[in-house]
Amino acid sequence: MMRKQQKLSSGLSDKVRKSKAAPEIQKNPFEVKINRKKFDVLGRKSKHDVGLPGVSRSRANQKRKETLLKEFRLKGKNNKFVDRRFGEYDNKITPEEKILQRFTLERQRTHGRKDMFNLNEEEELTHYGQSLAEMEKMTDVIDSDSDSEEKGLLSAELTASHFGGGGGLLRMKSAGDEDEQHKPKSRQELIEELIVKSKQEKRERQTQKEEAQVLTEKLDQEWRSIQNLLAHKTPKAERKEEVDKPKMEDYDVMVRELGFEMKAQPSEKLKSSEELAREERLRLQTLEADRLKRMMGDAEGESAHTHTHTSADDINDGFILDGDERKTLAYKDGKWNIEEDREEEEDEVGEEEHEIGADDEGEEEDEDDDDDDDGDDDLQSDEDEGDQAAVEEEGRDEEETVRDEEQRRAIQEAARAELPYTFTAPESYRDLQSLLQGHTSGQQRLILDRMITCHHPSLASGNKAKLQRLFGFLLEYVGELSSQNPPDLRTVNLFIPQIYSLCQLFPEAACKAVQMLLSDSAHSMEETLEVRGRAPMPDLDMLVLLKITALLFPTSDFRHPVTTPAFLYISQALSKCVVVSLEDACKGLILCCLALEFVSLSKRFFPELMNFLLGLLHLTVPDKTNTGYALLSPFRQQGKNCDLLVLTDPNACQSWIRKPVSLQTAVRCPAEREHCRLSLVDSCLDLVNRCTSLYKDLPSYTHIFQPIRVLLLNHLPISLYPSCTQDLHREILDAIPEQPSQHAPLVFKKKKPIPLKLFTPKIVEILDYGKKRGNTKEEKERERLKHKHKREFKGALREIRKDTRFLAREKLNDIMSRDSERKRKVKELFGSLANQEGEWKALKRKKMK
Repeated sequence: MMRKQQKLSSGLSDKVRKSKAAPEIQKNPFEVKINRKKFDVLGRKSKHDVGLPGVSRSRANQKRKETLLKEFRLKGKNNKFVDRRFGEYDNKITPEEKILQRFTLERQRTHGRKDMFNLNEEEELTHYGQSLAEMEKMTDVIDSDSDSEEKGLLSAELTASHFGGGGGLLRMKSAGDEDEQHKPKSRQELIEELIVKSKQEKRERQTQKEEAQVLTEKLDQEWRSIQNLLAHKTPKAERKEEVDKPKMEDYDVMVRELGFEMKAQPSEKLKSSEELAREERLRLQTLEADRLKRMMGDAEGESAHTHTHTSADDINDGFILDGDERKTLAYKDGKWNIEEDREEEEDEVGEEEHEIGADDEGEEEDEDDDDDDDGDDDLQSDEDEGDQAAVEEEGRDEEETVRDEEQRRAIQEAARAELPYTFTAPESYRDLQSLLQGHTSGQQRLILDRMITCHHPSLASGNKAKLQRLFGFLLEYVGELSSQNPPDLRTVNLFIPQIYSLCQLFPEAACKAVQMLLSDSAHSMEETLEVRGRAPMPDLDMLVLLKITALLFPTSDFRHPVTTPAFLYISQALSKCVVVSLEDACKGLILCCLALEFVSLSKRFFPELMNFLLGLLHLTVPDKTNTGYALLSPFRQQGKNCDLLVLTDPNACQSWIRKPVSLQTAVRCPAEREHCRLSLVDSCLDLVNRCTSLYKDLPSYTHIFQPIRVLLLNHLPISLYPSCTQDLHREILDAIPEQPSQHAPLVFKKKKPIPLKLFTPKIVEILDYGKKRGNTKEEKERERLKHKHKREFKGALREIRKDTRFLAREKLNDIMSRDSERKRKVKELFGSLANQEGEWKALKRKKMK
């Protein structure tokens, strides 16, 4: 029943689908369009098709089904069977030739694969699985049953011995002797023969060597006899005029010189920084281990017991000859130096004979003395001498042990006095301070070098953080050295390379560390200004930090995270910190030098610098009324400390020696204050001279330096200063022009400028609209070909798209048909299972009843 219902439902669904499908086009003969063509042209599309209107698409799909769809269905399929046997359908070849040709082709095909590595091996031909070569030997064993006919025959040897009269036996004996001669020898006999041969060859070589030695000695004696004749030269009077040899050309000389020149040696490859650091750390670790051994006194003991390992492949060729007795060829006045060699040989022979004679005489005397002396006296004297020698030997051993002990202690003390070669990175500033204090400047620098080498970032993962902390600790330590009294500036100068190398390794950490120090100092200055209203000059440690900043970071950048705050700090110090002593004036000059160094490349104008230099020069003026220039903070026109640099002793310039201002002056002024004033004024004028050369290209150059010119020209008592200072004064006045420039300052205009009147645009009428065609025949032909190519290209693309859509549609239809078939089969399976379940339940009910 279920199957009938399924068939009925499927039939109804098919009817519904057919009713929903589009109605077929009825062929009306009056609607058929016929386009007749007179003749066919090769390569031209035919437009004279016959059919109904709107049927072109169905016709194109029909063509695709006949061509493209068939190719798609047969893609990747090969349903043809081709018989490729050689000569199978060739009636001109006999079966034997056909078999022979097939066998040859099979052998040629397998020859390249199987017999590729067979060397001098011939092929083995077979017949029914048996080798043809073995069959030709006829070595088949004959069974005893098959030789019944020859069973009663006598052998040839027996016949010859009994019926041959004895001759056969003789012949057999002679043949047996020959067989014994050609019989193979045993292993023992071969070894004995080999030993005899080797002894004989060794004896022959020995005799040949002795004969060669005898001949060599004989040749040497004959050579000595004729050596004088060879070395003898005829006197100049008897010598014939020799023909002058032609001189060599310059080219030949140059070629010979180039041949004797040193050849270039290959250099080692360049190592990376990581490899160099690894090798340096290994070297330091080895040196430290050696130092510890020497400090513990274990170096000599280990060195005495150490021995080099000898491998099995060592041929022991590292020996050194005791002496080289070969004589070099010497010339003296153009002659061989043979007489000296002969004299030396005679002297050596004479000395040997003299020594031998002396030894013989001594032996004879000793024998005579021994015969004369008695036996008892000899024994007693020998015992006394033995006891005395033993005592002396014991004393000598004790002295050697004492000397060795003293030497060992000296080595230990020297090892303890040495600096360690490896150091641990400090975890705090106190650790670095305790590690460096108590050592000289050079030793402190060496400690830092070894510490940085042992903790290179490429050697371990935690070394980067350790060296970053070390950079901050070093800056603090440099500040502490600069704050001492007196400051240890030599050690600070030695630390600069290490600080620079750490900054190059970790630029970001270095920036943060310097920024923190600058910000702390700037905040402290601001707090002092808020409380007191004025701030003192920065200490020497801050000045050293600013100098280190200029060395580590670029100062010519328009904006930099480190140098810009340092630049602002210098400007704030020059404009807010007052000058109340000579030490403050020296610190101000140091700040001016740093400011000039900061702007030397960018040539940025620094107004605080010019104001501070003008204020320092104002402190040297005795009469401060009607000056003709204005002063800004931190200087005043009149008041306390305004005569700080005024000279009180006119004769001080005679004993003054020009030298640069030392940084020690910023901490403590020397006793000769007049000399200090002269040095400060000279340095100030030198800075003004450098500023004039730096800012001479500015448009407002004369306006900037006009107050300084007025002060130097009208108010500074230059006659009280030395000649070198007067020269600087004159040079500055020559650099600054007398009259200021007449250029007006740049200002904005009051009214907006009126723009210029524009001309009326020229209008050109365009009459050639649309596609532009060529005028000449070639251009028209080119345009026609372009248009045709474009049309064909578009048509080809359109057809390709249609083909692609057609194939995609067919693939989708295939997938849907497979899915529908699968669903149908699944439904049939479920239906059959349901029927079986119903039958089983019905059967179960019957059994229960």
